Amino acid sequence: MKFRHYQKTKEEERANGMDIMVLDRESEKSLIRVATKSKLASGNVGVNQVKKMKRDLEEGSIERGILVAEGFSHSARRMARRNGIELISEKMLPSFNIFNHQLVPKHEILPKEHAEELLRKLRIKPYKLPQIKTSDPIVILIGAKPGDILRVTRKSPTAGNYVSYRYVV
Repeated sequence: MKFRHYQKTKEEERANGMDIMVLDRESEKSLIRVATKSKLASGNVGVNQVKKMKRDLEEGSIERGILVAEGFSHSARRMARRNGIELISEKMLPSFNIFNHQLVPKHEILPKEHAEELLRKLRIKPYKLPQIKTSDPIVILIGAKPGDILRVTRKSPTAGNYVSYRYVV
């Protein structure tokens, strides 16, 4: 949550895990549901949990849903993709803060206005920028979506701070 700059507004415990209502950096409501293995029958999140998440998103007029669990069934992955629910496997979450490593530069999502201004200034289309995949651990941690532009700030011994941009695909 801290990598994505979420602010917790409500937290409640449920029979199948923990629901956390948060307010993200763009002031849109998001629902994060953490499914603990001990509360799941098979240890994996199935279609029923994804359907329930979709229903909760629609009832609460929430823009974004994130399910965190140890594993997901194939059908649950497909259904989540169709409904715009982000799935994060606990195995993908690092056990340490990768931003503290000296070789990992600072990554941040450019707001839409700044991205449009940058593209206008450079007179290019977004796909002309160097690309970064949605499966990259940094992209997953900061919550970037396909179509976002990331600002990558590196420290350079000769140039001081060097800024580059990446297009998320």
